[in-house]
Amino acid sequence: VEEQKKGGDDVQEKEIIQLIKDRDENGAKELLLHYGPLMRYIIAPILSNTQDQEDCLSEIAMKIWDKIETYDTERGNFNTWLTALTRNTALNKARQNKKHGDMTEIPEDVPSKEPTPEEVVLHKERLENVKKALRGLSDKDRLIFYRKYYYMQSTAQIAAEMGMTERAVEGKLYRLKKQLRKKLGGEWYE
Repeated sequence: VEEQKKGGDDVQEKEIIQLIKDRDENGAKELLLHYGPLMRYIIAPILSNTQDQEDCLSEIAMKIWDKIETYDTERGNFNTWLTALTRNTALNKARQNKKHGDMTEIPEDVPSKEPTPEEVVLHKERLENVKKALRGLSDKDRLIFYRKYYYMQSTAQIAAEMGMTERAVEGKLYRLKKQLRKKLGGEWYE
């Protein structure tokens, strides 16, 4: 039964992707019907304003419509691609909201906040080291870590959805950060 359900989801996913590629408006409707709850779940902890959440959802649907040709089944499954696109769009919208919230003029003699090429390389190296350290964690520990620091979920939400107490989640996160600091040495930053 589980295989039939999974197979059905896979067919549905392929049909939705094909409808979008064919520029059939039903593709957008089906996308929101089947993946809208997942996208809202990802957006909600990042954007607290409901209007921003809905704007972001619309923006993501348009991005998927425009970028569906860039989705490659060889690089990962559709859920992963959709999740990353949703998260990154929501984070960009949150940054944009934060940036536009402060309308003070910046003097011309203030140095750029953009990173130097050396800082970009160092950041990429750190990120790769963090990814490597995270791959060394158990599946459950990695899931807790990602929920808290990647999807920005509250401790209460993580605890409720994983059948743990908030205190247990906080303790686990504390131990995970300590473990990662030890693995990464001075490279860990929050």
